[in-house]
Amino acid sequence: MSRKVAEGSLARSLRDWQPGSVEMTRRVDPWFPAAFADLIGAPAAGDALPPLWHWFVLLDHPARSNTGEDGHPADGPFLPPIPGRRRMFAGGRLRLEAPIPIGTDLSSRSSVSDVSVKTGRSGEMAFVTVRHELAVGGATVGVEEQDIVYRSEPAGAPRRTPPAPETGLPEPAGEWRAELATDPVLLFRFSALTYNGHRIHYDRPYATRVEGYPDLVVHGPLLALLALELPRRHAPDRSVRTVGYRLVRPAFIPSRIVSAGRVTGAGVEVVVGARGASPSLTATIGLA
Repeated sequence: MSRKVAEGSLARSLRDWQPGSVEMTRRVDPWFPAAFADLIGAPAAGDALPPLWHWFVLLDHPARSNTGEDGHPADGPFLPPIPGRRRMFAGGRLRLEAPIPIGTDLSSRSSVSDVSVKTGRSGEMAFVTVRHELAVGGATVGVEEQDIVYRSEPAGAPRRTPPAPETGLPEPAGEWRAELATDPVLLFRFSALTYNGHRIHYDRPYATRVEGYPDLVVHGPLLALLALELPRRHAPDRSVRTVGYRLVRPAFIPSRIVSAGRVTGAGVEVVVGARGASPSLTATIGLA
């Protein structure tokens, strides 16, 4: 595990943190991809999981007693020991080496591969990268990395105020396009599909009064999946080999989420975000 930390309160909290690895095996039941396809009005999955749809399969189920104020687990193997921990999904990467057939057993071996602490205008932030090695029948089918950002907001500390959403900006250009309307039911069902208890996605009083958001927050993983819908719908004969994505700002209901893709020689450059606002996610997708 690589570690780059500058001395500070977060660095001191993480100095002796040495998380181990976690292994998991789940059956790729056809119900999960069918449920997500119906949720967003997408084509059926076929015989194999589309890229990143393993998120609906490799799920943990922490005890209710191990739940923090924000709805996330209060403790876990990859949750850093940060006081007043606040979590944000920052992005990730996926490299696919083989399909993940529906009906098979999918295994993962997960570990923390990188920890760094950076200081910006809003204070210290800890960046934790979790690496997931995916296998079917003992053979590697892909490697995924997720980047999570953590802040420290101990009890009594002033809450940060998220910036107000933009309006009236032109829509992104791209020959591949898709749109999805958002509402509380969509977010609630996606939270259920991913066993995500974070209250910013379904508890409006908490999201607005405690976290300071203008409304419920659209899930970052949902935005990443919508980016990958573009090649799946517009180039079904080409398979995704790599994807890298970065979350740059939140999107809120009841916005209409627009995905736009610009085709390049090796794949497609995608931006995803609320209509009239700057993009919430940018992605580079490599196609076979």
